[in-house]
Amino acid sequence: MAAHRFATTLSLTTALSLGAPFLGLATACTASEGAVAAETVPGGVKAPPAGDTVGAPGVGDPDFPQDGNGGYDVDHYGLKLSYDPASKRLEGSAAIRARAVQDLTAFDLDLHGLTVSRVTVDGAAAQFGRREDELTVTAPARIKNGTRFDVTVDYAGVPDPVRNYAGLGTYGFIATTDGSFVTCEPNGAKTWFPSNDHPSDKATYDFKITVPEGLTAIANGEMDAQPKTSDGKTTFAWREKHPMATYLATMTTGKFEVRTGTSDLGIPVYAAVDPAFHGSLDNLYTASAKITDYWTTVFGPYPFSSTGGVVDNYSAGYALENQTKPVYGGFTPDTGIIAHELAHQWFGDSVSITRWKDLWLNEGFATYAEWLWSEHRGGQTADALFRSYYANNLDPIWSYPPGRAQRADLFNGSVYTRGAMTLHALRKEIGDATFFALLKKWTAAHRYGNATTEEFVALAEHMSGKKLDGLFDAWLYQPRRPAPVT
Repeated sequence: MAAHRFATTLSLTTALSLGAPFLGLATACTASEGAVAAETVPGGVKAPPAGDTVGAPGVGDPDFPQDGNGGYDVDHYGLKLSYDPASKRLEGSAAIRARAVQDLTAFDLDLHGLTVSRVTVDGAAAQFGRREDELTVTAPARIKNGTRFDVTVDYAGVPDPVRNYAGLGTYGFIATTDGSFVTCEPNGAKTWFPSNDHPSDKATYDFKITVPEGLTAIANGEMDAQPKTSDGKTTFAWREKHPMATYLATMTTGKFEVRTGTSDLGIPVYAAVDPAFHGSLDNLYTASAKITDYWTTVFGPYPFSSTGGVVDNYSAGYALENQTKPVYGGFTPDTGIIAHELAHQWFGDSVSITRWKDLWLNEGFATYAEWLWSEHRGGQTADALFRSYYANNLDPIWSYPPGRAQRADLFNGSVYTRGAMTLHALRKEIGDATFFALLKKWTAAHRYGNATTEEFVALAEHMSGKKLDGLFDAWLYQPRRPAPVT
């Protein structure tokens, strides 16, 4: 994650940090004819029987078979949320606008815990059932393939984050002493709103978040209106108008000191820190602005409408590249980690993975960005860092091929470090001019969309005029240290 995104990042410092076809934009979820088995649920409502036209309870990612859902593609989430830190209770209403990619009589949404009180489809009351992390909605009338439809889900309860995940610990909606720390990679969005919780289905967002007066609610994008206070509560309205994966959404709340302005290139900047990190506000603001501007010269135009970051007083031990607002969990980030998380805005956030196995496209690129930042600032060069890592022939990264991230060890150091080394080996093979042109072409060709490793390899071969399958196979897919790069 820079671990920007909520994943843990292997940075140059001791702190952990955690981002389509050639010219395509966001791709829709693949239509599925999967069925949900018949099930009696509380209240006597039944999920549709097998054989009906039902969207699958998973998007089709073999490593995360229950994440996401088939049969539709989400265009927009409108989230109205109210959170009380004293009781830890969240009340929400999610208005979801979607498009069917098959005929549907029922479909699933991902939702963990929380109690659903009402569901409507196109304004009409709909039956629904719950099973584990699936909310199955029976449409009042058949939804035809290609039709746009609206779903509203009213729900409430005490959010339950995902715990003890390999390499991450706890993620999702995490209660803090004064609010909430919300970092959702890989699949924690379901802990606070019903969604198609997989990065292959990106959507735009509106947030209206109500918290006790005196607290601040921070979400993605930019403020859509000035905060409004009434009866001891304040409502904050945020809008992210660019497509975003669910794991990048946040509603981080609590006491914060905020600084806003613009970078030298005119990009709006929003920086916020918990009062416990008062001394880091100006550095977070200045570094985020300066690094974002620099990355535009390396990766191409900044893909979003604002940049910045948030430091909260929750000791997560990682950072996550929440879109437009990376979150740093309980530590003051150095510029290497900030550089990593902000690089994710291009690699992971704008250009998103299609399946989790290709996570190196996020973490390897952001880690290599740390190396480029070190080189830019007069520290160790990317080549020196590459050679330092390569010299350690006992490093366990050599037994973990990063081109196939493993569900049980998704954020393994190999995905970060060996992923970055793959890019440096490629740079040495095709030369700086082609390599840096490739980075800009990649971010432009898949801007706001999804992509795969195969597409990156194809583009690299096309731009270099070289056959590169041997290089990528050795660095991404073989469980051994590749031959030295000359």
